[in-house]
Amino acid sequence: MTPLYELLEKFCANGVQFFKLGDLEDDAILRLGRGDVISKMDLNNTPGHFPVYSSSATSDGIFGRYGKFMFEDERITWSIDGGGKFFYRHAHQYSVTNVCGWLKVLQSEKLNTRFLYYVLINAWGERTYNYTVKAHPSVIREDYLIPMPPIQVQREIVRILDNFTELEAELEAELEARQLQFNYIRAALISNCAENYLSKPLGSLITHLRTGLNPRQNFVLNSPGSNCAYITVRELDGFKIRTTEATDKVDEHGFKVIQKRSKLQAGDVLFSATGTIGRTALVEETPTNWGIKEGVYAITVDSTLLDPRFLIYLFGHSSIYDEIIARSDGSTVRSISMASLKALQVPVPPLAEQEIIIDILDVAYELTFESLPAEIAARRKQYEYYRNKLLTFKKLELA
Repeated sequence: MTPLYELLEKFCANGVQFFKLGDLEDDAILRLGRGDVISKMDLNNTPGHFPVYSSSATSDGIFGRYGKFMFEDERITWSIDGGGKFFYRHAHQYSVTNVCGWLKVLQSEKLNTRFLYYVLINAWGERTYNYTVKAHPSVIREDYLIPMPPIQVQREIVRILDNFTELEAELEAELEARQLQFNYIRAALISNCAENYLSKPLGSLITHLRTGLNPRQNFVLNSPGSNCAYITVRELDGFKIRTTEATDKVDEHGFKVIQKRSKLQAGDVLFSATGTIGRTALVEETPTNWGIKEGVYAITVDSTLLDPRFLIYLFGHSSIYDEIIARSDGSTVRSISMASLKALQVPVPPLAEQEIIIDILDVAYELTFESLPAEIAARRKQYEYYRNKLLTFKKLELA
């Protein structure tokens, strides 16, 4: 028998009680609140190193650094204006803004803060908060039911789930190290090319440069019967085109008018030239069920001078990418024109040298951007499955 099973058999054979967050606050087991108004001007006027957390649901919810702090104890925070996502805050010196809520456990002998965090983040995935229904403390008081097994059970569940998160953190750290290593290898190889071979304007190394099409009067996005993917910057991922449920669709007519303009073919390099500039993908075969948006360029290289995979690696090199950004313009949405992209100077080693570099970088790329991310995704899926199982309790029927 596992320790958790023994504890469940001993303490929870008939089930556990559930309480609303509001009930737990009314019983003084925890307290809910929200932060103070802290602006960018405040951060500039009082510089420091204490983190400030706000409404963002990404990047750990961090807003900036401050010269003051509000808390230095263990709490849970959540993004009131950012969809209500929860974050666990270990004991350190920090602040939260007024669009961020905080939760403090007052009776740790009854409720483990980290257990509560796991319960809340597990349940959060089934909630929807937006600009109409915000995750105010008064709202989540009524929205979340909290199982309350004995503290021994809570601690054992936390121990198990912490092991999962530690393993994932180790993989994330390894991924970050591999990315740095990959960037170093690519920089060294391409810098060596720049030192030993002449650079030429990209326009002299390609045979075609064209773009896709926006809907306007041409076609309708996501109309009934649409089953062809509409590829934007979001779907470009290195060498792959990765579609998701959020990817827009066009119908057969839309696909035909896009393809008539872009004339996509196998071996083309896709390049995002508007908004998020510099994302790429490789067209592996002539498309029959997807087309590209205007602002996504399709580049056909002169195969006697340039390998398309080598071009993608060139685009990712820091100095070349910086030059691309320097050539772009636009006050709100940046873009790089076809003429500016064609004028971009890139080093051009012989094809045989390009192939050697591609072979080296392909191995590093596979390990860094394919194998390890897939392992992390599988680990995360496994963790979410076990988290849900561990936090599912039979409800105690009270007499």
